[in-house]
Amino acid sequence: MQKSFYDRLSRPFEEDERKKKRLTAANSVITKAFYIAYPVLLFLLVLTRDGRFLRVLLVPLISFLIVTIFRKTCNTRRPYEVWEAPPLIQKGTNGNSFPSRHVFSVFMIAMATAYICLPAAIIMMTAGVFLAAARVLIRVHFVRDVVAGALIGVGLGLLGFWVL
Repeated sequence: MQKSFYDRLSRPFEEDERKKKRLTAANSVITKAFYIAYPVLLFLLVLTRDGRFLRVLLVPLISFLIVTIFRKTCNTRRPYEVWEAPPLIQKGTNGNSFPSRHVFSVFMIAMATAYICLPAAIIMMTAGVFLAAARVLIRVHFVRDVVAGALIGVGLGLLGFWVL
C-alpha cells in the first residue's frame, strides 16, 4: 500500500487532538487490559486447580518466543522509518515491525481464553480488531503487520490448544 493510503487513514487523528488522544488511549487501554487479563486467567486456573493451566501457560509462551525470533530475523521497517511520517505515539523502536507482536499477543491471549471460555474470547477478539486498527492508524505498523499478527496468533492458538 502507498503512503497516501496511510496518510488518509491517519490524517483525521493528526488534525484533531481529541481524536488523537482517544486513539492513543484505546491503544494503551486495550494493550494493558490484555496484559492484566492473561495473568488473571493463569491465576484463576491455578486457584481452581484446572488441569489446563500448563497448556494455557506454555502455548502462548512458546508462540511468543517463535514470533519474537521470526520478527528479529525479518527485521522489517516500520511506517515511520519507510516514510517521513511520524507515529502518533512516542516510539523509539526501529525495525521488527512484521508481524505486530501487540496484535499477535492479543489474539493469542484471546485463543487461550477461548480454550477456557469462548464468550469472553469473542469479546477479546473484538478488542483485538480495534487494537490492530489503532496500531495502523497510529503509524507504528503496516496493515500486513497487524493482519499477520492476528492470523499467527489465531493459527498457533488453534494448533496449540485444539490440534496438538
